[in-house]
Amino acid sequence: MRSAQEIWEAALGELQLQINKPNYQTWLQETEGIEFRDGHFFIGTPNTFVAEYLEKNQRSLIEKTLIGLIKSKVVAHFQVSSIQPEPTDGYAYRETPQAIDSQISDFNPKYTFDSFVVGNSNQLAYAAAQSAAQSPGESYNPLFIYGGSGLGKTHLLQAIGHTLQAKNASVLYVSGEQFTNEFIDAIRHRTTDEFRDKYRSVDALMVDDIQFISGKEQTEESFFHTFNELHNSNRQIIVTSDKLPQSMPGMEERLRSRFEWGLTVDIQPPDLETRLAILQTKAEQADTEIAIDVLEMVAQQARRNIRELEGSLNRIIAYAKLLRSQITREVATKALININGNRETRGQISHVKLLDTVADYFQLDPEIITGPRRDKEVALARQISMYLLKQQDAYSLSEIGKLTGGRNASTVSHACEKIAQDIENNPILKRKVRDIQSSLKSE
Repeated sequence: MRSAQEIWEAALGELQLQINKPNYQTWLQETEGIEFRDGHFFIGTPNTFVAEYLEKNQRSLIEKTLIGLIKSKVVAHFQVSSIQPEPTDGYAYRETPQAIDSQISDFNPKYTFDSFVVGNSNQLAYAAAQSAAQSPGESYNPLFIYGGSGLGKTHLLQAIGHTLQAKNASVLYVSGEQFTNEFIDAIRHRTTDEFRDKYRSVDALMVDDIQFISGKEQTEESFFHTFNELHNSNRQIIVTSDKLPQSMPGMEERLRSRFEWGLTVDIQPPDLETRLAILQTKAEQADTEIAIDVLEMVAQQARRNIRELEGSLNRIIAYAKLLRSQITREVATKALININGNRETRGQISHVKLLDTVADYFQLDPEIITGPRRDKEVALARQISMYLLKQQDAYSLSEIGKLTGGRNASTVSHACEKIAQDIENNPILKRKVRDIQSSLKSE
């Protein structure tokens, strides 16, 4: 008899194919199988918000997936893995250290426009952020910046804040989670008037990770009215998210449409040249001299985001100080071996193996997938290859384009979005993708 956790891990593997990656990471990645008894399956969540969302939005899909694995009727239950306060008035309540006041937000002094390294992957977002900071409420309102974790969204948001504060504008910067917690706190303590005054009396409101409020009806309702009040008064609104407005699960259509009123810009993973420039800037800020060949090695290995780049560089500097040694390529390699392992090797093998596996599944030569042919079967194989390469989370869109025959980033982005949507609606395609993934894992 398999344990609840073993069953749940198998279920997560199935669910990962049925739910887009940002949604999976937000709501399912941190869950666990707690217990399975008498047809009841108990799933542990990191907090009550996740439990509430899964109960409301994903219960039927999860139960269907579990039934397919267990081969008997299953009722899913969601509960917080550790002790949390009970929900209040239909809301999952959690104490928050932020008091409801009107104090001006504090910003990280490192997060300025001058310290932001601009490259092909972020130059549009950078220009839009500067414009919003120079002409708040006029240029782009709202400004919606989206992209993966660790790519610089928060940096740009706070750079705008620094600029506006220098003009003596009142600026409020919060996360989507903080907005939610303060709203719940206001309901609980009957301080909704103070809450409204706080959020609607500022010159600029900036919300990081707005996707957190998705699916929380009364929180969305509150933000909707806050948005309208600020926008009608020509006060600047800037929000960030890990996905496009139309891709937010559970978000009300009227709120999604308002996010699209202004300008929507994305930040992609940095290309090699930008990663190298970021490392050079970080090394200068750390007042540490590092040879260019060492920085190039780190830039080649740390592909996913800026946090990974900075973390790798900090580890190398700390390791060299510990050994009282100069930073050489050999020292850097040893410093990174525990956290990177053979990531670069795995990445190269993965993309070659992935293309070979997809080609084998469609009975094609890999060169055809990366070639110019555009007939239906080849186009599908190429799009699936792009989608699966993006799932590896090791390559930027432009790098995936190069690996699949020199396509541009927008072509890759369209292909990935198309396959992700088609998987949800086409069981045959879903089975094909699952079979290819199974082949990759078994090799």
